[in-house]
Amino acid sequence: MDETHLIAESRLRVTLFGTFKLDAPDGEEVVVPGKRARALLAILCLEPGVAVERVRLCELLWRGRFRAQARASLRQTLLGLKKQLMPFQADFFDVTRDTVAVNPAAVWSDLAELESALARGPKSQASELLLKISNRPLLGRLEFGEAFQQWLDARRAQVEQRLQRAVEEALSDLHGRGDAREHARLMDGWRLRRPASAADESDARVRIAVLPFKTLSPDHTADHIAQGFFDELITTLGQVPELLVAGRGSSLNVAGAGLPLPEIARTLHVSYLVQGSVQRDSDEMRVHVCLVDGNSGFERWSQGYRGNTGNIFGLQEDIARAVSRELGNTLGLQMQAPKHRRTTSSKAAYELYLQGRALTARAIGDGVLAKAVELLEASLAIDPKFAACWTALAEAHVYTAVYTPCLDRAAQSARMAECAMRAIELEPNQGHARAMLGIHRWTLNDPVGALDLAYEAYRLEPDNPDVALRLGSFLLYIGRTREALRYIEAAIDQDPVNGRNFAMLSVAHLNLGNLEAAIMAGQRMVDLGLPSMWLAVATAASGDRRLAVEQYWQTRLLMNTVIFPPAGTKPLTGPALDTYWRMAARGVCSGRTVHRKVYCTMLDYLHATLPDPSDTSIVAPAIWMGYAGMVFKTLGAQITPANMYCLMSLWADIDPIRNVRLHPDFMVFAEKVGLVAAWKKYGWPDLLPAPDNR
Repeated sequence: MDETHLIAESRLRVTLFGTFKLDAPDGEEVVVPGKRARALLAILCLEPGVAVERVRLCELLWRGRFRAQARASLRQTLLGLKKQLMPFQADFFDVTRDTVAVNPAAVWSDLAELESALARGPKSQASELLLKISNRPLLGRLEFGEAFQQWLDARRAQVEQRLQRAVEEALSDLHGRGDAREHARLMDGWRLRRPASAADESDARVRIAVLPFKTLSPDHTADHIAQGFFDELITTLGQVPELLVAGRGSSLNVAGAGLPLPEIARTLHVSYLVQGSVQRDSDEMRVHVCLVDGNSGFERWSQGYRGNTGNIFGLQEDIARAVSRELGNTLGLQMQAPKHRRTTSSKAAYELYLQGRALTARAIGDGVLAKAVELLEASLAIDPKFAACWTALAEAHVYTAVYTPCLDRAAQSARMAECAMRAIELEPNQGHARAMLGIHRWTLNDPVGALDLAYEAYRLEPDNPDVALRLGSFLLYIGRTREALRYIEAAIDQDPVNGRNFAMLSVAHLNLGNLEAAIMAGQRMVDLGLPSMWLAVATAASGDRRLAVEQYWQTRLLMNTVIFPPAGTKPLTGPALDTYWRMAARGVCSGRTVHRKVYCTMLDYLHATLPDPSDTSIVAPAIWMGYAGMVFKTLGAQITPANMYCLMSLWADIDPIRNVRLHPDFMVFAEKVGLVAAWKKYGWPDLLPAPDNR
């Protein structure tokens, strides 16, 4: 056991960030009566061992009283505290005629622990503490007038400056040792902590969204070219340091909603919109682009371009440069021009790539992804060094494994990994490819490798919401919910109309016990057209089981559109479909043991008869119903890109889900699928203390 643990176990524990709190060595809270007694203790615990003049304490806490009266009140408060704390430490205070101090051997604060971890390590503990403390103010909720506030503001500034120096030194040390993962975690923790006066660099960036380009050609021959302009402009403008570009998924989803432009800008959390259109006549193209003010909906700038299909790359580069230049002129900023992106020199390969990317973005539909794979493979046959196409092909394979009822999910994952690795070989700075490669590591029971890749991906592409969400989801899977929430919220901030983001957010809040927030996120997911199971589970946890059953049952309406039947089976229809979903809804949400037993029996039958015995339709309800044996038989046999998301639901501390985590075989399962190894490297789950602390 290290020195920090020994100190924490032998001293009273003081919480200085947020609301002041005092805990006994056994973890029991020591309730200090009286707001001035709590404030006095908090002031002295800021720097244990450092004496504070009695006169100063009186000025801060009893300002406006006569001097003798204030000193008497201070003496009385000290006597009360001494008496209360005597059982823990006989000499808790060091008191003289003129000064008062706290014995440094009596207390250990969250501030002292953070500074110790930053200075002496482990740095992983410092990152953990920063994430836990987040942006809570030092000595929050203490109000004793203007003089006290001035003193508190000065002390907060001193502490923040001290922490900033310590963080900078720790980051320098991590950089020197080449520890990129921990460097990224510490940086993220400090960004959460940094006060509003020291705004993060990203706060000053201009937020912009690119809307899908319209096709004006009646024969739709320019559809894939329009998709290409949309796709490439997002990527290219994302390289401009002064811009923060909204995610592709949200731009696609909101564009078809028929909303006024200012409403679209508000929905996407952006100040400016880029709109465009493409008209093709044989090989000739006319492209029109405009920059729209998100507040007013009026055009700020527009430009027409002429070219041919052989000059698509040049047109894209010209347009991206023009948009960034015009934004700089409008805002009075000197913006860096986007760097040239290497794609391919082959017009034929590029057109096939654009068509494949467009189909991959659609994802849902009979044969859509198979056709996307075919087109992308044809593109690579022409230009095997087309890195972006290798990444697109990797994405098409992982989408096939997740969104279609395929029987070769493991094979699709392996093929995805081959494509992602090829993309990284050609372009080593590809973060998105690394994040997808992390998915495959999960299928090999290697969450450590998955998280290593996800952290490296985030270091390379911190402004890619898909990368941020992937890292957040991986942390959710290992039970690190508080840490995951930061990345999930960042992804939603940049990609706010993407339903899968809200699935992660709903589960994160459910795991943290924030039921109202979980329900709100679940409802937003439903509003965006995704299944309502998470909403139903959160609603059931809130106690409204009748409504939860109805919400779960409504999911059947998405069958064969968003939800597909298990691989190798025929879809249910009519009364059979309604009966199955009613049984499922009652089993998961009613709270009645008989309903749960009936549905668990059905899961036994499905596990014995389905071509894929680890299908999501078995795994997810098994977790929600606390059917531990089935969880271990399915996820323990094979984690796939389709069922791995179920891992995030293991970490809700509610009945009956907690039955899985509390099952005597859970740690055996966790060891088998690599979770224990991940906990040893990245920290133990919020709901499982590290072995030394059990």
